[in-house]
Amino acid sequence: MSKSATAASREYKEKSKNLSHIYMLSDTDSDSSTGSETDPEDSDSEPVSEIEPTKQTETADTALENIENGEAPHSDVSKVAFRSTAHTQPKTEGDLYIHSVLECESEVMTCQFNNEGTLLAVGLSNGTIKLYSMDNGNFVQTLRDSGSILSSLPVTALRFTLSSWSHCLLLATYASGYVRCWYVWGGECVWVVREVGQSRGGERGGGHRQTLSMSISPSGEKAATAGSDSAIHLYDLSTHQRLMTCRASSTRTVMDGHCFRVFAVTFHPEKEREFISGGWDNTIQFWDTRQQHSVRMLAGPHVCGDSLQIDPAANHILSGSWRKDNPLEIWDYGSGHKVTDVPHDSQGDSKIYTCHWLDQDHIVAAGSQLNMLRVINRWTMMVSILVLKVKLVKVQNVLAVEVLV
Repeated sequence: MSKSATAASREYKEKSKNLSHIYMLSDTDSDSSTGSETDPEDSDSEPVSEIEPTKQTETADTALENIENGEAPHSDVSKVAFRSTAHTQPKTEGDLYIHSVLECESEVMTCQFNNEGTLLAVGLSNGTIKLYSMDNGNFVQTLRDSGSILSSLPVTALRFTLSSWSHCLLLATYASGYVRCWYVWGGECVWVVREVGQSRGGERGGGHRQTLSMSISPSGEKAATAGSDSAIHLYDLSTHQRLMTCRASSTRTVMDGHCFRVFAVTFHPEKEREFISGGWDNTIQFWDTRQQHSVRMLAGPHVCGDSLQIDPAANHILSGSWRKDNPLEIWDYGSGHKVTDVPHDSQGDSKIYTCHWLDQDHIVAAGSQLNMLRVINRWTMMVSILVLKVKLVKVQNVLAVEVLV
């Protein structure tokens, strides 16, 4: 790690000491006293770009992201949700309220609701997963084993699924390169796979792989994982075996796969054999599970997080890019043509780390610089809810807002 990256890491560590809370939001006021009115303190420095573990026991302090300043966006705002610092509880205004606060004891990297919305899984920077009941907000249990304790590297993605016996399972990926399947109610690791990096020629043994993203097919039979080596692994969840490694071919005349790390992979919700992926090489690749190389691509999005989603009703792709120009874009899945750009926000720039379709009428998106989350009306492109100055380790933890806004 360079001297500048080390300095940024040291400063970031000081700022993130108290970033272990999840603020659960709702549109009903469960507590009129929601916290301090202290104005947020601005921060000009932000973390460095990629997870670069130097040894197996390295902590999450090096799992940082490289962020730079941007330009101000534009939109109308009807509600300012809350503002906070790492040292004060967010203050809410308008029709958005803090429903409850979950103390996680370590930096939150990712979280995911189960399909019923009754359980929240939280992945932490120390490799631990915590489960919370949404009925009462109570802590349920911790998921970790000796391997996750030993590596202490962050959880990077979480997905709920069901076994063939309808048991609730939780798939988790880690920056250490592991994929673990947890039996939720038993608290046991059912199976584990360590992913080995692929060399540029496609051979295994290309070095350490950081597994960064995951998606499960509509049937729940297959899973795809993506990471730092540009390869995408496809698994059979019933046998726990790898079916295929999807990657670019060796030809230089066509780009039929990724050439840099991949931060997002997403199955089409209605097409069992089709998925898309995006990353640092400014492309979205379209894949068929029966082929090793991508079948087509579109150029543009610079994906650096969980910011690639498909709406099956309109057959549109929502992409979020970590950049100041055109950070939110909507594409037609079939043709690959751009449908529209989502306008900037007048409050300031937010380079996108995560974005999702929120029901049929809204988009939720969040990113760095202002640490801003927006809920956007899909048809008018106006912002209906805005969350500003929330000190986040990784903006993926705002996914807890998705169901409860």
